Amino acid sequence: MVVSKKPMLLEVVRQRIRLKHYSHRTEKSYVHWIRRFVLFHNRRHPRELGKLEIEAFLTHLAVDRKVSASTQNQAFNALLFLYRVVLELAMPQLDAVQRAKKPQHLPVVLSPEEVRQVLSQLDGKYWIAGNLLYGSGLRLIECLRLRVQDIDFGMCQLVVRGGKGNKDRVTVLPDAITEPLKEYLQRVRTNHAKDLKQGLGQVYMPPALARKYPSAASEWRWQFVFPSATYISNRDTDRMVKHHLHEKTLQRAIRNAVKTSAIAKRATAHTLRHSFATHLLQRGADIRTIQALLGHKDVSTTMIYTHVIQKGKIGVRSPLDTA
Repeated sequence: MVVSKKPMLLEVVRQRIRLKHYSHRTEKSYVHWIRRFVLFHNRRHPRELGKLEIEAFLTHLAVDRKVSASTQNQAFNALLFLYRVVLELAMPQLDAVQRAKKPQHLPVVLSPEEVRQVLSQLDGKYWIAGNLLYGSGLRLIECLRLRVQDIDFGMCQLVVRGGKGNKDRVTVLPDAITEPLKEYLQRVRTNHAKDLKQGLGQVYMPPALARKYPSAASEWRWQFVFPSATYISNRDTDRMVKHHLHEKTLQRAIRNAVKTSAIAKRATAHTLRHSFATHLLQRGADIRTIQALLGHKDVSTTMIYTHVIQKGKIGVRSPLDTA
């Protein structure tokens, strides 16, 4: 008689995460923090740990490791998932956790001229991606996860699927990039057709979609707008598939573009999204409209851009300029 081996804790965590269709990034994050929690308490099983141990770990992160507030919250959410979903236990009320301080930083924003300087230093797919980050207000990963069917040229809009909080939204597709984007996609389609002839041409699909649409991985409409140049083995099916371009590749291209432009600001790929929101606000766009385009859950998050423009040309003028 074969006795089935009881799955390890982290294996169960992964199973529950995938059952709920959380992103791969969330899976990596939750597994990381749960592992650190167990190791912090000398490999004791979480069922043996309670309120005091959870508070001790989260306080350790803030006081000893000096992590940011968002990192501490990420660890807390991982433990919340562990106790509520995996262990099916009530999460105790935490009263004595020392919270990491959340700094009040204004976002770095480029002027329209500085944006043009940065984008002019990009070429090919990086120029297309950079224009979408700024022109559509996309997060970096939202841009790279775009699939062909998410672009609606007729309606001049993009559909962002599974954005932050696993929410879909619609944002604007700039007219200025329509024709270059069409030409770029035609080149991607040509390469896709060549791959199909070689018995390849499949793109990564989330497991649930792969089961529902078994032939979709080879279809043009499901291909990534910014595909990787190489194929890798799918962890779920063992088939050779393409993922999207790696985040660090685009980040590096934009960082180099900022450096070449000699702009004395700590600008990143996300700065283009901040600039999108700020420039819309400066042009009189409604704050609620900007909130929807950015995919912010709460308008208070979007309101930070009102503080940015108060420092700019349409804000308060210096008395030196009015003397």
